[in-house]
Amino acid sequence: MKNILVTGATGQIGSELIPVLRDKYGNQAVVAAGHSRDPDTELAEAGPFCKLDVRDAAGIEQVVAHYRIDAIFHLASLLSAVAEREPQLAWDININGLINVLDVARGRGCAVFFPSSIGAFGPLTPAENTPQDTIQHPNTMYGITKVSGELLCGYYHKRYGVDTRGVRYPGLISYKTPPGGGTTDYAVEIFYSALKHGRYECFLAADTRLDMMYMPDAIEAAIRLMECDGQRLMHRNGYNVTAMSFSPADITREIKKHIPDFTVDYKVDPVRQGIADSWPRHMDDSVARKEWGWQPQFDLPDTVADMLQHLSNRLTTS
Repeated sequence: MKNILVTGATGQIGSELIPVLRDKYGNQAVVAAGHSRDPDTELAEAGPFCKLDVRDAAGIEQVVAHYRIDAIFHLASLLSAVAEREPQLAWDININGLINVLDVARGRGCAVFFPSSIGAFGPLTPAENTPQDTIQHPNTMYGITKVSGELLCGYYHKRYGVDTRGVRYPGLISYKTPPGGGTTDYAVEIFYSALKHGRYECFLAADTRLDMMYMPDAIEAAIRLMECDGQRLMHRNGYNVTAMSFSPADITREIKKHIPDFTVDYKVDPVRQGIADSWPRHMDDSVARKEWGWQPQFDLPDTVADMLQHLSNRLTTS
């Protein structure tokens, strides 16, 4: 990769991926493209930034041509809970935006990273040690767009030779960006509430166990996959990756080791609970480990300690 475009640059993954890419490849080699949210000063001033709606194919073509892009990290999408509220908009952004990116990549010879999700599975999927290749059949619009995205990326690779690669992310935990409408966002919200109020009202049931990952591992997975020798990849799109599996009760116990008086109440949101119940409890990511050396670094105790430290510093100085 020489010149890189990141769509969805101001989102949860993009805002943390871009500084890492710029450190690695140079500030001017990484173009950040956002749509609805203004970038922070560091993101906007450290390197190129442009406003871009991924539904605008001509706009994507113009940016790719101008900056001579050879790799696109396509992160722009609506997340699970938001997609259920606005399914037509989710399809337009998540699928039509991806097709636009793939078509430009086809014409310009770009590699494409597409993040799929644990949401690409469904209630018929084996919930424990979910295999790399298994029945998916999601019952949410978000999940439908992720499965469709996996299939589209596979099609563009086979039909047109586009170098498409991607992972199925679990829930992601980050201290740098606020929650963005995902079903696993409780695992971010809970830290803010613990530090600010000493209590949290959780929208998932206490025993709802899901796969999760701390953002540094998520960034490492994306870059490692895109940098590896493509000849090693048998699957290419939709690699299962995970780092830990826990429930709200589990993370509460871990936070209480640092904040003993912290308490959690449960007010279950039927929509998000239904989404969570349709997802696997734990994915088998052995294929990613074998084909391109995936290996997470953060477990639950490491994540909780690091989140509390960084968020405490941010809240103190804000």
